[in-house]
Order: sequence, then structure tokens, then C-alpha cells
Amino acid sequence: MVLSCEHLTRRFGDRVAVDDVSLSIASGETYGLLGPNGAGKTTTIRMICGLLKRDSGRVSAAGFDVDARAMEAKMHIGYVPQDVALYPDLTARENLQFVGRLYRLRGRVLAERVHEVLALVDLADRGEDRVEAYSGGMRRRLNIAAGLLHRPALLVLDEPTVGVDPQSRHAILESVRTLGGAGMAILYTTHYMEEAERVCDRVGIMDRGRLIAEGTRRELVSMLDEHDRIELAATGDLERFAAACRELDGIDGASVTDGHLQLLARDGRRLLPAVLDAAESHGAAVKSVEVVEPDLEAVFLHLTGTALRE
Repeated sequence: MVLSCEHLTRRFGDRVAVDDVSLSIASGETYGLLGPNGAGKTTTIRMICGLLKRDSGRVSAAGFDVDARAMEAKMHIGYVPQDVALYPDLTARENLQFVGRLYRLRGRVLAERVHEVLALVDLADRGEDRVEAYSGGMRRRLNIAAGLLHRPALLVLDEPTVGVDPQSRHAILESVRTLGGAGMAILYTTHYMEEAERVCDRVGIMDRGRLIAEGTRRELVSMLDEHDRIELAATGDLERFAAACRELDGIDGASVTDGHLQLLARDGRRLLPAVLDAAESHGAAVKSVEVVEPDLEAVFLHLTGTALRE
């Protein structure tokens, strides 16, 4: 595992901000820490990065204990904080050169890395502009570039899309997908359900300082014991088609209304090929199909009794 955390706990006076949190992230995996503001996400990642002392617990990054071998561990972590950590009166390139030198990058190696990360966050043509002239979304993207300069094994992103425009948000999420696909371990905190569903391989749901559930999207929604809905618009003998679908293992209900067939399914996407085969062999022509799955919002509501709070 690139990151291993065991029983992290942090108190501020009488308030327990993080309560016995354990998690791990493998190479190439994007792990989403999902929860409302105040859930303890930022406190957790600051302890992981060695920026905040833990009351108890253990953290290792790339095999190095964050306490016993702090320097080696931090050299393998790229931390992108929620607040933009850039000098507005310097250009993007100057900011990155400064950060690179802190990581002991010099000369040609530093120049190449600056060029590479600017291209990755789609700012190659704005490298000579001062950061004060950047939009909020561009600053966020440059903030991520700074965290990538030293090729970390683990990239920690704390709410990277808060307050950005839709175009920059899309660019940030695509960058995360690219980095994960290239083998980087990523810890991504957010309170946006759709972001967690879009970019994360596994999700940990955090509320009031505790990690109350974790798993893949499919594993989490399976906790609800709810069905997917397969909705098909079709022509032909829909009653015969519906009867055939009821015989399929994993289909627990089928109804026909005004040229539409609605199926209740366990793992609808897996069953879709069998459903389409049944349509072809039982006299129905499918014009459109949609699989509607339970989402993480429903999981959070189920676990906490409330909707995700801003």
C-alpha cells in the first residue's frame, strides 16, 4: 500500500475532530474521502501529511513512517491544500521553480518538470503570467501542478474544486483521472457526491469525525438493499418481452406502461445484455434504454439519517 493509516484520532479540547479513522490506498487507486464540511476530512489529511500531530494512530507513506522517517515520507507525498498556496506577484513558472527547489530539483530536471506539470493542468500557454492575473480555477489548477512537481507516490487533494468555474472543475477532474490511470495513489476529499462517483475507485464516507462506511460505489449502494431500474422504450409485444425478463436471474420485477418497460434489477448493467437478448428473441424492438442506479446521496442519507450537509 502507498498509504496506510491506522486508528487516527485527534481532539481539540473536548471535541473529537477525528475518531479512530483507518484507511489505506494502493498504487493507481483514487480514494475519495466524502463528507460534509466539518466532518473531519481536512484534519485527517493534515495528520496524514505530517502537518498536524495525532493524539493516537499511525501513518506510513510509500513504506515510510510519517513520524520516525518524516523527511522520506513527505518526499513521497504531494499535498494540495484547500487554500491556494501560491505567490500572486510571481508568474506561474516562477512559483513552480520556487516549489521545485524546496524539493531539491535543479537545472534541467526542474525546467522539464515545470514544463510537464504546466501542460498537465492545461496552463502551458500562461506560464509567464503572474498568478494575480489568474482566475480562481486557474489558481486551483496551478496549485495542483505544484503538488506534482516532485513526482509523488501519493497525491493528497483537499476539496480542489471548491469555488471554481465549470470548465476548470472539469479540467481538474480529468487531471485526477489521468493521474490515477498512470499509477499514482490519490486521496481526494470532497463534499460533492457527483465528484466522488466520477473519479474515485473507492469511497470512504466520513461524518462527525468517524469513517462510517467505505467501499466501491457498488459496494456502498448495495448496503441499501435497493434495486437498479432498467427503463426501456420499445415497440412490439412488450407483455411477452416483460414475461421473458421476469424469468431472468436477477430481475425481480417488470411492468409495462405506454410503450415503456421498467425492470427492477440486481446489478442492472450486468444484466443489460441478457435483457436485450430477450427483447430480440421475444418480438420487441428496443429504441432506448437507461439504467438508473441508487447513488451515494442515498447511501449517506441511509447511514446518517440526513442529507449531505454543505
